[in-house]
Amino acid sequence: MAGRGSTGTTSEFETVLRSQVTDTFAALAEVRRAGHDYEAHLHSARVRDLLDLAARHGIDTTGWAGTTTLDFPAPGD
Repeated sequence: MAGRGSTGTTSEFETVLRSQVTDTFAALAEVRRAGHDYEAHLHSARVRDLLDLAARHGIDTTGWAGTTTLDFPAPGD
């Protein structure tokens, strides 16, 4: 199974990556509530980078926190 070690457990890489996605989504929610559009754009970009990294390593991110809430306009839109 992709993203799993030979014992079927989640790899440390996947665990850390998922934690970073979760933490970044929490920060994204906070800056959105505060109305900081530019910071929200930066956090959204970071999440996209992390999800891209996961995809490149064959990690299924289905069901990870907030992965459907990335539609946020870039600053100036």
